Amino acid sequence: MYDERLADFSRERLDGRPVPDDLRILLVAQWEGRTDFTDLLVLEFFEAGEVHPLLDTSYLSETELADPEMQAINAAAAEMATYVKLVAKGGKGWIGYWLHPDEPTDRAWHLTELDTEFTFWRPVGLTLAEGAAAERAGYQDEPDERIAFTQLAAELAELGLPLSTHDYDALDDTEYRVAPEELMEELIEAEREKRGLR
Repeated sequence: MYDERLADFSRERLDGRPVPDDLRILLVAQWEGRTDFTDLLVLEFFEAGEVHPLLDTSYLSETELADPEMQAINAAAAEMATYVKLVAKGGKGWIGYWLHPDEPTDRAWHLTELDTEFTFWRPVGLTLAEGAAAERAGYQDEPDERIAFTQLAAELAELGLPLSTHDYDALDDTEYRVAPEELMEELIEAEREKRGLR
């Protein structure tokens, strides 16, 4: 029923890559107007045509857009958008996947978050649902985030979205091979050099 819409989402947000199972379940729930997952994970998925946050310059004035330093930052951000596949608003700002070509391909896609200050964060977990649940565990009525995560995992499983673990301490915490924050700085520096700003 949603095959074409999922294919469109994949083309726009994931460069045509297959939509992970948990993301597919969450997207269909949002499109059906269900709030059960949204209430638990506090994620709002991008609609068609929404601008990638790293490509959005609409908040900048003409003077800022003409500034060589800002142009260097925007050019670096545009290159980063080829690796940072954000799919939802939530977490610290936006959340999605880190798909740099130097990352291992024999594991689930790394998760990444981008905050409104353009700082990158590495969520724990193998899937978007796990990463979002791990983050939300710190905001529950239950003060122990480990217990809160177990409760969230159980609720998600009841809704048909089982996680790989109910144990917060067992969540995947594999480091990036290429750190987004460091690459962003390298790209900005390279763009500054191109513009004679160094």
